[in-house]
Amino acid sequence: MQLREVRASDLDAFFAHQQEPEANLMAAYQARNPADRAVFDHHWNQILNDPKVLVRTIEHDGEVAGSILVFDGEAPEINFWTSTKFWGKGITTSAVDAFLAEFTKRPLMAHVVQDNLGSIKVLERRGFKIVGTEQIFSNARAEVVTENVMQLD
Repeated sequence: MQLREVRASDLDAFFAHQQEPEANLMAAYQARNPADRAVFDHHWNQILNDPKVLVRTIEHDGEVAGSILVFDGEAPEINFWTSTKFWGKGITTSAVDAFLAEFTKRPLMAHVVQDNLGSIKVLERRGFKIVGTEQIFSNARAEVVTENVMQLD
């Protein structure tokens, strides 16, 4: 696994990852129409051109496995998305470790739906603690869900 700068060609893989139903359910947030490439491209253009966002591609054996980023605002927040093809292989864990070594500002926040046990486990093993909960509407699930608000000091 390696983290690297995002290339324009990575966006096709990110878009394909966004189409995975199981990944959408675990993330809980998604575009209202995840198949709308124009909305996706607009969103990623904003991410890639925002000086407050540090974003990396997660690559495994030459293949784009996902992305990881932090919005470095008042309360920096980490987000990651890994294709379901790479779940359960330690790739997300390795990516988070490498990213946390690069982005060292603390405290660092994360929001994770309560039933996304894989992401919660990855974050807890890195020292994130649950500091609260929030109710959000999930487009992917078409219902209100509870997110754990997690913090790494």
